[in-house]
Amino acid sequence: MEYRQLGGSGFKVPVFSLGTASFGGSNDFFKGFGSSDVKEATRLVDISLDAGLTMFDSADVYSNGLAEEILGQAIKGRRDQVILSTKATFRAGKGPNDVGSSRYHLIRSCEASLRRLGTDYIDLFQLHGFDATTPVEETLNALDDLVRAGKIRYLGCSNFSGWHLMKSLAVSDRHNLSRYVAHQAYYSLVGREYEWELMPLGLDQKVSAVVWSPLGWGRLTGKLRRGQPVPQGTRLTAVTKEGGPQVPDEYLYQVVDALDAVAAETGKTVPQVALNWLLQRPTVANVIIGARNEEQLRQNLGAVGWNLTAAQVAKLDAASATVPAYPYWHQRQFTERNPLPIP
Repeated sequence: MEYRQLGGSGFKVPVFSLGTASFGGSNDFFKGFGSSDVKEATRLVDISLDAGLTMFDSADVYSNGLAEEILGQAIKGRRDQVILSTKATFRAGKGPNDVGSSRYHLIRSCEASLRRLGTDYIDLFQLHGFDATTPVEETLNALDDLVRAGKIRYLGCSNFSGWHLMKSLAVSDRHNLSRYVAHQAYYSLVGREYEWELMPLGLDQKVSAVVWSPLGWGRLTGKLRRGQPVPQGTRLTAVTKEGGPQVPDEYLYQVVDALDAVAAETGKTVPQVALNWLLQRPTVANVIIGARNEEQLRQNLGAVGWNLTAAQVAKLDAASATVPAYPYWHQRQFTERNPLPIP
């Protein structure tokens, strides 16, 4: 398993982490990810550690905290072997202060996650989203206090806009507070908006990408084909109900066709090719892989230890290319003075 530096820190993480949204399955949405109990989760952790995958990602809202509880049980007795990543900010209760990035909510959320995970520190603690109702200074001071108290080792954010992230980094620099070193972002062959602004920002400010949903909400598993119905009981079914990212059918099939061609050339599966493509993108330090069962986990682990050729990457790039929103399409006409990390 390859390890990469996490942003501007000295911390190294494996290129894959195991997402735990599939642990618990307490409601219909999370059942779309899976419903692993402690026994199955422990088996998935065993397989991961054997493969050198030592990082596990969760969140306080995954199955209302049950995912963190199951993960805590699955790593019991081997905390020193794993890297724990979790998130807070989304609503975690019915009270007026049970949501957001206020000092009150973040401290309570961190302490609750520590209890559920059965540990006294979290390696990477991330804000699950931006809270525009709380001053950035309050949020960052609270996070810095948790770092200084030893409850958090490194800070990250998730689903931020470019200005959200840059404003936060500027405040951290101005007040000498702990800095975000990771941005957990949606990025896939059928969701390349991350490249428009967040990737150049990550390169400039040394903030690594921790990629969530690398298979485009289940679209790049190899199960979707022209003229075939969407498989039921999957993550894609869940996101359709919840209003997640939509992808035009013809664009999707164009990308899947390219993936099929490259998979045939490499002898790999469609998901393995899609994951390997991500591992060759700038700023990407870690990709979160999900697994409903042991078979899926082992298949996803097969995406490391080899690389696509430059020609194969170019084929996938071309198939998945889209015209970016303004001002990004305009900026791409003036790369002499505004160089971009990728074509």
